Amino acid sequence: MKSRAKGSTQVTVYEPETYEQPADGPRLNQVRLVETFQGDVEGQGTARVLQAQWTDGDVRYTTIERVIGTLGNRKGTFLLQVEGTVRAKHNHGVWKVLAGSGTGGLSGLRGEGGFEAEHGKHGAWTLDYWFE
Repeated sequence: MKSRAKGSTQVTVYEPETYEQPADGPRLNQVRLVETFQGDVEGQGTARVLQAQWTDGDVRYTTIERVIGTLGNRKGTFLLQVEGTVRAKHNHGVWKVLAGSGTGGLSGLRGEGGFEAEHGKHGAWTLDYWFE
């Protein structure tokens, strides 16, 4: 049976670094990201984000994020596979829990969801989840 978790995130570390800037076309960035989860998931996420950034500021990105914390009364860690876009400072993404990544009380966790955020503000997220 699926349950729905929801809450917010606050980015606490955002350190971008361009690793390829061609004369023409989008540049490639990697970002060190740390964020705090609040709500039905309480904890911290850590990720390396890979971005393609166009000259107009639009961004497409993908990442794997490790979340350490609690979901309900269960404590452990899990990995999120994330894909998203940033357009006009609006961040929209989708994610899924990677099968087999849950540890401790979160062993067997599966799920999918997404988030919305405006640049510099809290993000709102959802996760429809279940345990195998």
